[in-house]
Amino acid sequence: MFNLNCPLLRPVMVLEDDPNVQMRIEKLLQAFGYEQQDFLFAQSISVAKQYSQHVDVQLALVDLGLPDGNGIEFIDYLRLEQQKTDVPIMVISAWNTTEMIYQALSAGATGYVLKERDDLEIMFALRSILTGGAIIDPSIAKEILNKFVGTETPHLDLKRRSVLSNRETEILKLIASGASSKEISAQLAIAKYTVDVHIKNIYQKLEVNSRTKAIHVAQNIGLLR
Repeated sequence: MFNLNCPLLRPVMVLEDDPNVQMRIEKLLQAFGYEQQDFLFAQSISVAKQYSQHVDVQLALVDLGLPDGNGIEFIDYLRLEQQKTDVPIMVISAWNTTEMIYQALSAGATGYVLKERDDLEIMFALRSILTGGAIIDPSIAKEILNKFVGTETPHLDLKRRSVLSNRETEILKLIASGASSKEISAQLAIAKYTVDVHIKNIYQKLEVNSRTKAIHVAQNIGLLR
């Protein structure tokens, strides 16, 4: 079993209408050290929005096929209306169409994993999210990367390449390697707070709101080649 010792983001919003899947997610997160009071379970988008108006959600696990719509609506709500640009959002869904996954990532999802994966694979994805990484289900990652190439912000030019400082470019490359803020802090011998400030500056300069988008934009303009 891999190391389960990682930062716990509380509370966790679990937007999922299947009680069995809710129980599965709860059990997997409890293995990391989460307790029952750390969870907010919602079976519809409307209920999830109500909860998030009163509770400062720090991690969201979102299904897409819900009774009152598509979970992407809730991702949009967190990112745009609630301005939660740094809150990790992982989609756990049975939907595996390229277009749907692309829409979820474009809306600001930090990661996407299929429900069909076994418990260990989903736990690995959860750990990646909790440690500041971004993850896309391996079976669809290649297709998604191909989809993103040339379809991010139109006509990304060389000006975007020059706006990042050397330190920001260095941190962006470490992000692309899957390193968390804590790991970047240790590797560069700088405070984690300083790393987080650099990451926010990177987001602002590249006009993105997630690590996944920052990586794809950087690939498009040649920063990660």
